[in-house]
Amino acid sequence: MKYQEIIDQQRQFFNTNTTKDISFRIKELKRLKAILKKNEAQLYESIYKDFKKSEFETYTTELSIIYHEIDLATKKVKKWAKKKKASTGLTNLPGKSYIIPEPYGTILVIGAWNYPYQLSLCPAIAAIAAGCTVVLKPSEVPSHTSTTMAQLINQNFDSNFFKVIEGGVKETTELLGIKFDKIFFTGSVPVGKIIYQAAAKHLTPVTLELGGKSPAIVTKDVNIDMTAKRLVWGKFLNAGQTCIAPDYVMVESGIKDTFLSAVKKHIEKADYHVDNDNYTQIINDKNFDRLAGMIEEDKVYIGDKGNKEERVIPPTVMKDVEFSDKVMEDEIFGPILPILSFETIEEAIEKVKQLSKPLSCYVFTKNNAIKKKVLNEISFGGGAVNDTVMHFTEQTLPFGGVGDSGIGNYHGKFGFETFSHYKSVLQKPFLIEPNLKYSPYSPTKLKWLKRIIR
Repeated sequence: MKYQEIIDQQRQFFNTNTTKDISFRIKELKRLKAILKKNEAQLYESIYKDFKKSEFETYTTELSIIYHEIDLATKKVKKWAKKKKASTGLTNLPGKSYIIPEPYGTILVIGAWNYPYQLSLCPAIAAIAAGCTVVLKPSEVPSHTSTTMAQLINQNFDSNFFKVIEGGVKETTELLGIKFDKIFFTGSVPVGKIIYQAAAKHLTPVTLELGGKSPAIVTKDVNIDMTAKRLVWGKFLNAGQTCIAPDYVMVESGIKDTFLSAVKKHIEKADYHVDNDNYTQIINDKNFDRLAGMIEEDKVYIGDKGNKEERVIPPTVMKDVEFSDKVMEDEIFGPILPILSFETIEEAIEKVKQLSKPLSCYVFTKNNAIKKKVLNEISFGGGAVNDTVMHFTEQTLPFGGVGDSGIGNYHGKFGFETFSHYKSVLQKPFLIEPNLKYSPYSPTKLKWLKRIIR
């Protein structure tokens, strides 16, 4: 079936208003959860084949988040989709105002490879909750997970409502040539620009979840051991292939050596290894070579360039790094942690602001003034104080970037809003109609209008 035909059929199905029925949305979301639950073993096997991700990490960083999103949506969607009252000004009395959330329509979701289930299915869940039909194009890079999602969804859902299309650049380009009602993309900044340009030709709204060099700032008053523990975990989760991982750490110069020792201790204590179910492969040879090329051996504090045959780079920390070094040119997206030092918080903030706005920012400090200064002066998508990555798990917080790190957000209610148009309505009765706005105009009418409209 041609792609255009699939989208046309989804649009026809959407126009039947079936998806606007809240009970339909809840039923389909519960169906998705049941299918995933029933086939968890296959999901684990597929992702392990792609980059040896363990069952533990697959559940905690992928499936549990998907299940939580489904559970929240099925519980709250009726409330989210309700007509909402709005205040009405004096000029429109007697009358009433309200806002109606309505689904955009037929949606294209383009997933990312690093968390292939979660970053493909969570946006799709939000779109279904909003009442949309969905075409999902998973990343082709982890081919086993892509095929598994295609099998499970295409065998259990009507393609007029929810369809997975597999493929690479050719297939994605063909899809982008078709008009959708909304496009949601997770991936790199360069590809995000291509998506944005393609969408602009159809005036299609987009949500872009991108990335960037997310900083962590560490001041001298912290609990160094706990700070190192949390940073090590957040950085080397999924072998650093996480868009919100701390990309680099700026540590106050007075504690640099102590901090480095603590980081080394926690790396060694974690004993990161694929066989220990707490580490993954680098996704492919291209990314392995890119990462290995960032590592300057004379600046390596712990770690090395890894084993290309096994596609594994151990947790690698680089010290005495400068902003001019190669590792600081682009987002790392791998298990390499550059450590830089600073003398004053003003210096640290200035350096961060010279780069593009990051997806995340982390500040470790006990000093409230410094915390407020960092949060007020650095623009970023989302982040945490004295922790890393965990803000992603809070469904009450919108997740998304700003500037080069993205456009729009999702998670929980914010995902529903991303795929909804909020239609505004003013309703008036036929009972009475003041003549002030109608001609003939007069100085007296103008005088009264000036009193009413201020």
